[in-house]
Amino acid sequence: MKKSLLFVIDSLVAAGAEKSLITLLSLLDYNKYSVDLMLFAHGELLEKLVPKEVNILKPLKYTNFSKLTIKDAIVYSIKNSDFRMLKSRLKFSINLRLKKYSNAQKARLFWEFTSNVIEKNPKQYDIAISYAQGIPTFYVADKVKANNKFAWVNVSYRLDNKEANFQKQFYDQYNKIVAVSDSTKEILLETFPYYNHKISIIYDINDPDFINNMAEIGKDYHDNDNFDGIRLLTIGRLAYQKGYDIALHACEKLKKKGINFKWYVLGKGPLMQEIKKTINEKDLSDHFILLGVTENPYRLIKNCDIYVQTSRFEGFGLAIAEARMLNIPVVTTRFDAVYNQMVDGKNGLVVDMDPNAIMDGIISLIQNNALREDIINYLKNEKKGNLEELNKFYKLIS
Repeated sequence: MKKSLLFVIDSLVAAGAEKSLITLLSLLDYNKYSVDLMLFAHGELLEKLVPKEVNILKPLKYTNFSKLTIKDAIVYSIKNSDFRMLKSRLKFSINLRLKKYSNAQKARLFWEFTSNVIEKNPKQYDIAISYAQGIPTFYVADKVKANNKFAWVNVSYRLDNKEANFQKQFYDQYNKIVAVSDSTKEILLETFPYYNHKISIIYDINDPDFINNMAEIGKDYHDNDNFDGIRLLTIGRLAYQKGYDIALHACEKLKKKGINFKWYVLGKGPLMQEIKKTINEKDLSDHFILLGVTENPYRLIKNCDIYVQTSRFEGFGLAIAEARMLNIPVVTTRFDAVYNQMVDGKNGLVVDMDPNAIMDGIISLIQNNALREDIINYLKNEKKGNLEELNKFYKLIS
């Protein structure tokens, strides 16, 4: 008899955790497992890459309700003589406008105001997995019946006392917590030292065959322009974590140095308008180019000259791993988990979280041909992928 699995994640945009989940789902043995997938937002790019064997659950009632205009939400509430979802939505929206909140705080507020109107999953599972921290973790803990529950943590997760105390009640309900890197585990233990006995490490799974095949299809830069200079690429959500303010300052400095380059960005997020404003203010529209999102970034990675990561923190840094698999030199900031995969001066350059350091690293790879060739040769001989992590996953769910 097949084991029943439930995966829960916020959505399937083209970010690291989402790509990691898609890769894992593509490798599972569906002769042994029946898999349900629950999303809090539907219709994102990576959904089309979910294997056909996976059953994507229908949206929650509140998910559908939250997409209504306020006018339609009021009409819905009157028609159904039920104002609970409307009250929850308004309370959450009003509180979000009071001040700036961290992602952890937003997740807490969402759950505090909406959990009472979010229905439980009616099914009994062998295993339920929240594949991201925050709302998926709260949902699986509170709303899912399963023999075993596992919680993935894929960011550097430092929490203040209020957030830690709130989240403890949910993590207490999990059999295991999975961190995606050694440093992610270490940082998690700073907040939750009493969970040491139930934290495992499973790295985001990278399938080199899949990535190399995808790198041969899809759109390329030349579909948009005939530029023949240096192409830089950054992939990541347009959010504070990814350090786009650092990237923009570095871009401005490269322009002033007279470097012939274009810096492309794949991603979307809450800082979109702020970044566009800065691009215009600094006159960088010909140099810092927002491409939006794509389900297949690999041809763009393969055909860039340098992959650049300006993150303040990462759980692992999946896009860096993907660039390495395609033998692209990397310039990255020195975030917590960076040395889980980077060897400074060997497979790329690890630099300070500073625009000047980013600029110097990029210029070094442009102007120092010997260094660049040494890095590319090192990358070509690196071990590709980590499919052995799939065995860790199977061991976990056995």
